[in-house]
Amino acid sequence: MDDLTFGKRNKRGDWAPANRIEIAPVFVLPPQPFAFLKWLPHYFLPWNLLFAASAVAYWYFAVPETEALKTLHWGWVLRLFAINSLAVFLFYGAFELRLYILRRQGNRFKYNGKFPGDASNPAFLFNSQNLDGIIRTFASGVPIWTAIEVGLLHASANGWGPWVSLAEHPWYLFCLALVLPLWHEAHFFAIHRLIHWGPLYRLIHSVHHNSVNPSPWSSLSMHPVEQLLYFSSALVHLIIPSNPILAIYQLHYAGFGAVVGHLGFDKIELGEEAAIDSHAYTHYLHHKFFEVNYGDGLVPFDKWFGTWHDGTADGDARMQARYEKRKARANAENTAQ
Repeated sequence: MDDLTFGKRNKRGDWAPANRIEIAPVFVLPPQPFAFLKWLPHYFLPWNLLFAASAVAYWYFAVPETEALKTLHWGWVLRLFAINSLAVFLFYGAFELRLYILRRQGNRFKYNGKFPGDASNPAFLFNSQNLDGIIRTFASGVPIWTAIEVGLLHASANGWGPWVSLAEHPWYLFCLALVLPLWHEAHFFAIHRLIHWGPLYRLIHSVHHNSVNPSPWSSLSMHPVEQLLYFSSALVHLIIPSNPILAIYQLHYAGFGAVVGHLGFDKIELGEEAAIDSHAYTHYLHHKFFEVNYGDGLVPFDKWFGTWHDGTADGDARMQARYEKRKARANAENTAQ
């Protein structure tokens, strides 16, 4: 595909989409019913439907029987950890292999024209962004993911919490499944803003922001505290009436969904004329500029709080105006002291 049909490339080889990023037409006034209906298929396809399907398959083929879940035992716990590790390795690794090792697309649709594997970087373990990401993913990311999953499954098997069955409440659980991505967005925005606070940023979140040019293994390349906060979105299922399949969906949405925002490519080519949109540009701009797009635009928190960057020159100007305003405020405080 010709990526210049859809965007532009600068002298450094960085590609950017031609159109501005749009907020999802959900929480907008006045309502935009036609825009909403046009957008709705993108809410499900391909990613949300994929993660929902993976959760159902995981429940039926990986999770032990309820009687086994009632008792914590290393056998089934380690089995789930092994399955999660293998799934992450295959899912993340497939994108890494195709886009960054085999480079089947070259740098077509790639936001940053450089490939992080081409140069060493002392900011990372062993001077390698990929090794750093792989180590942090499997040493702490997947274990934390699995620990929360084990806790939720153990709780549901023992009836600890307001769990409800699919047979008795199908429509309620279907509606809950529809809004779980909105909860993920709200939770992610809240913890993301929190760990951008100076001391927490330096101690915790700076690890993730070492990946200025993110790639698939950057997805869970985080400090363990950030990984714990990130996956804690699933703990809401201990509070609201829910079902263990939806708890797994929440974890899959967070765990597998993390890679989508860190692909570094706007489109994944499927052939000469077909491609899947990654919708990764919103989060890429956060990695590039640090203090914009704390959310992904599903819920317009960034617009409400003045940190939205739509990928245009106007977005750059608004961002720069915020920087200048903050700089002036800091200078005034220093002068007063």
